[in-house]
Amino acid sequence: MLDNTQDTKHILITGASSGFGYYLALTYAREWDNIALYLIARRKEKLEKLKQEILSMQKNICVEILAGDICDKEFITKSTKDLDIDILVNNAGLARGIESAENTSYSDWEEMIATNIKALSHITHCILPNMVTKGSGHIINVGSIAGSYAYRGGNVYGATKAFVKQFSRNLRADLYDKNIRVSNIEPGLCEGSDFSIVRFHGDKERANNVYKHTKPLHAKDIAEIIFWVSTQPPHVNINSIEIMPTTQASAGLSVHCSN
Repeated sequence: MLDNTQDTKHILITGASSGFGYYLALTYAREWDNIALYLIARRKEKLEKLKQEILSMQKNICVEILAGDICDKEFITKSTKDLDIDILVNNAGLARGIESAENTSYSDWEEMIATNIKALSHITHCILPNMVTKGSGHIINVGSIAGSYAYRGGNVYGATKAFVKQFSRNLRADLYDKNIRVSNIEPGLCEGSDFSIVRFHGDKERANNVYKHTKPLHAKDIAEIIFWVSTQPPHVNINSIEIMPTTQASAGLSVHCSN
């Protein structure tokens, strides 16, 4: 039974069924005690499996599964209306396609905007008032280096992550005098999640080719960094943190030379 005192940490993680969110939930459960984890994702069976993994640790942890679509405003509003969250991790997000802008599917653009911008801002809007009322909280957004560095095929995906970067900065401007921290996590090339499979619409061969002949980050690495950001002393705010594998760097400017 959870000892629901003022020392209990209530943590909400979106996109918790795989990748960063999955490993982050396990990290919190491994490292902390007397916490309540609220896990949002569409795949209920994966959330149930994660819940059992956490409960098998036999610690003072409550796990509540919130199975549904992060883009469903009614579901999110209803699921979060009674929650008093200390740490909100806006992890849910996706990329669709890597075609040049003129050849991409507009429905892919719409899906990225709906998930990476609209859903993230909506759940933040739902959770934030309680944080302000009690005078504490931490919002951790998962952005991407794509929000800072352009690359071919990154068009709308990169733009959505640029939104996350600026949204995080502007939240800081609004909340710095309210004792609420805001952080933006910006990973580079990373395996251990469904990111590339989703980007290529289930084409596992194309997804696997992304990581060939290189040593990318792993989702566990990002989970550890998010956890570290959330464990800093209350007077310390990590505004943003950019993480790349050693084998990756920003490409700089590209120049096309005609014959």
